[in-house]
Amino acid sequence: MDVKTLQRNLTLAGRPVTVDGVMGSQTMTALLKALYGRSAPAGRLDALGPALATLMRAEGIWTPLRIQHFLAQAAHETAGFLDMEERGGPSYFAKYDGRADLGNIRPGDGSRYHGRGIFQLTGRANYRSMGRTLGLPLEENPVLAADPVVSVRIAVAYWLARNINAKADADDLDGVTRKINGGLNGLADRRDRLAAIRKLWGAA
Repeated sequence: MDVKTLQRNLTLAGRPVTVDGVMGSQTMTALLKALYGRSAPAGRLDALGPALATLMRAEGIWTPLRIQHFLAQAAHETAGFLDMEERGGPSYFAKYDGRADLGNIRPGDGSRYHGRGIFQLTGRANYRSMGRTLGLPLEENPVLAADPVVSVRIAVAYWLARNINAKADADDLDGVTRKINGGLNGLADRRDRLAAIRKLWGAA
């Protein structure tokens, strides 16, 4: 699907994005590749597209504003879906050791439970909690959080738990960013990525 066809299949009329009534995995994958094909491996985008289309639609993250804000935040957090894991090694991740707020109570927990996935799941307690929510052994096998499909499940659950749809519906980039980041770190890049999505969408 070329960019012009993709643009024809997207709308900003306040309705869910549709392609013959449904935004399918083909369109989501084409959107990701048009935006991030130069930064992320094609195979990763091929895996993320269907997972995002299926889960976001099923969970109601499916109006243009919600999709745009979700993808802009996801693209910032992953550097255009290039990084599905926090960069660093054991010495860097040691900064998380002993962090009671993250539930890191054992030596090496900082490295074992470093940031993974679209929105960087971090800390033993968060891996345990998210694992219970999704019915996955994330505490026992934390590398699962970096799997593209699992990372989408985590990101969608994270988004819903924080009621980020409300901020997206208000087109409140600052509010969405605070919900994702806890502050406004990287706000300029998040804004640029949102603008890039909207330009391709045909809203600019």
